[in-house]
Amino acid sequence: MFSFGVMASGGGSNFKALLEKVQDGSLRAKCSFLIVNNGDCGAVQIAKEFGVPTFHISGKTHPKQLEYEEALLGVLSNHPVDLLLLAGYMKKIPDSLIQALPERILNIHPALLPKYGGKGFWGMNVHRAVIENHEKQSGPTVHLVTSEIDKGRILAQTPVPVLEGDSPEELAARILQQEHRLYWKTVLDYAKTLKLIL
Repeated sequence: MFSFGVMASGGGSNFKALLEKVQDGSLRAKCSFLIVNNGDCGAVQIAKEFGVPTFHISGKTHPKQLEYEEALLGVLSNHPVDLLLLAGYMKKIPDSLIQALPERILNIHPALLPKYGGKGFWGMNVHRAVIENHEKQSGPTVHLVTSEIDKGRILAQTPVPVLEGDSPEELAARILQQEHRLYWKTVLDYAKTLKLIL
């Protein structure tokens, strides 16, 4: 069994999907904490339901960048984890955190990287751009987090067809279903390659 932490900013559906796989034994791991940069986000409620300790660390709680980074590193120090998983976390990860967990931070992105990644490509912006450019397919990508946004090594992808007349919301909903299937399996596979589990 290995341990992981999660960072989220929004509704937390990927966070919940991971916790459900822990609960049913498919993902042989323990979730040690949730870090949010929005104290009112849906992920906080999910953490309460599953008994996961939550930490709100943001520009509001820690206005100075150094204090903000020290607070993040403090959570890691007090709750050591094998992997850190981003689940809809909408803030750039500081280099100090990446250096503390080299090749141990994973993210799920709602497009087939390397297309539609980087600054500005988040949430509905991604799906809108995919549709406007008449792409035939999109889908989630799980990748390692580096100092360059959405540029880390790709671990897994699932193609999802873009249908005629799709709205960004419709495409997003279909991709999200695949995200919930892809993320936990990729985390499990990656944990095996790191020999965190046999």
